[in-house]
Amino acid sequence: MKGAIRWMARNHVAANILMIVLIVGGLIKGYSIKQEVFPEVDLDRVQVSVIYPGAGPEEVEEGILLQIEENLTGIDGIKEILSSASEGIGIVTAEVASGEDPDLVLQDIKSEVDRIVTFPEDAEKPIIAKLVNRAEVISVVVYGEVSDKVLREQAEEIRDELLALEDITQVDLSGVRPYEISIEIPEENLRRYGLTLEEVARRIRRASLDLPGGTIKTEGGEILLRTKERRYFGPEYADIVVVTNPDGVQVKLADIARIKDDFEETDIFAQFDGVPAAMVKVFRVGDQKPIEISNRVKEYVKGKAPRIPTSVNVGVWFDTSEIYQSRINLLMKNAFLGLILVFFILGLFLEIRLALWVMLGIPISFFGSLLLMPTLDVSINMLSLFAFILALGILVDDAIIVGENIFEQRQRGKPYVEAAIDGTVEVGIPVIYAVLTTVVAFLPLVFVPGVMGKFIRVIPLVVIALLIMSLIESLFVLPAHLSGGRPNNHVGRGFFGSLERVRLGFGKHLERFITERYRPFLTRCLRYRYTTVAVGIAVLLLTLGVVRGGILKFTFMPEVEG
Repeated sequence: MKGAIRWMARNHVAANILMIVLIVGGLIKGYSIKQEVFPEVDLDRVQVSVIYPGAGPEEVEEGILLQIEENLTGIDGIKEILSSASEGIGIVTAEVASGEDPDLVLQDIKSEVDRIVTFPEDAEKPIIAKLVNRAEVISVVVYGEVSDKVLREQAEEIRDELLALEDITQVDLSGVRPYEISIEIPEENLRRYGLTLEEVARRIRRASLDLPGGTIKTEGGEILLRTKERRYFGPEYADIVVVTNPDGVQVKLADIARIKDDFEETDIFAQFDGVPAAMVKVFRVGDQKPIEISNRVKEYVKGKAPRIPTSVNVGVWFDTSEIYQSRINLLMKNAFLGLILVFFILGLFLEIRLALWVMLGIPISFFGSLLLMPTLDVSINMLSLFAFILALGILVDDAIIVGENIFEQRQRGKPYVEAAIDGTVEVGIPVIYAVLTTVVAFLPLVFVPGVMGKFIRVIPLVVIALLIMSLIESLFVLPAHLSGGRPNNHVGRGFFGSLERVRLGFGKHLERFITERYRPFLTRCLRYRYTTVAVGIAVLLLTLGVVRGGILKFTFMPEVEG
């Protein structure tokens, strides 16, 4: 290591090339790194959902859930099974045990569910999928004192138009009731024609099916045949024949029933500003950027508002990109304040040139860490941005130690090159151990199991990447920048000249304070060491008493006013 430090300190071009590679490479990588509000991770849960139209919760439990639970009980890798039954649907959620492969558990669950052949006849095919926290970016809210039909039609139109926009590929409706075709048959009509509800329902099902009709082989190839009779709207059911009299007269469904398009009677509803509403949720997929999606949706809503009925309003809601942008702004603000504080404090205690190069170590380390983020599978999200903010306070510690020791070597009269080499080599090993100590403190967070571990692993990975880049910069780039120049006792004019005069004056007062105040106080503390230790223990006990007595409270989350 000594040879590498000595070589880099004497070869300024190599040090500058390394610095440029870190900065430019980080900038290039920064544009290609995935951006998201929160990291998208598997929730280690597999969900099985079965739709059972018209069934109550008890029927769903007996006909669907109990069978699925019984088949899933013996699968290895499942920690817990949670079932819920509601009107028309049953959901079974299996939590994957820690350390098990969710994909293998998913395949086992599919195999077991496919073996069930005793589901009710009306139950639909089970839907089996892993649960993933989907990255919702923004919602478009459609609201007004209008019917559910108008709200849904406007929401569906907005959904389709959003999907047609560039860079928007996943949009869902929320807060709207599903469509339902209501067929009401009076009892006297059933008795008149000798029918039952089951017979009518069976004939309706048979008349609303898409069935394969086989294939026809021709010289040009095969032609697939398919009968398309599925009906999607109420009027399409009116001409279904439910009974044929002996004289050939056909009785159609419209002759005995009232048919209308309606909505399911469910407890699903949404309100916005006290009026009925429908939500159109826009999600981020793949490498899409939340800020770009949000801006595109806002532009669309601004242009859409004048083109909808006056009784309907449209706006945006729950824009998570604003939180994301505010975290980026906070990082930029803290980084800027850190640069200014490092420059002025080191310039006040040491010298301007040294303070400038130590200050530049912050952006060099930041950009350098961006080079490692794709390799570490880390995106730019709320948690990684928090890690950047967290590391700001410790990022320049190693550079300050190295810079201060180089300054001390100069004060002893050594040439700048020798001072840079000797100063860095002298504290190199302690600086490495100091950084490794911090790395070891964060490292256990990488191995936290479960879903929470998948989220928080981002923080230690980013902090460790920043510390490694900061160590490289302080040992190989900073000495080269501080090895140039020669002693100059002349105080110039202008801003830097004024700052240098302030530094010299402050240095004299600080030296006087150390000699006249601090040294005598330290001497007394060492002379009466038992008293010093007793005072320290008393402060510790007082602190524990404040916590134990409830004066300083511990809470999971701070209480804040909404």
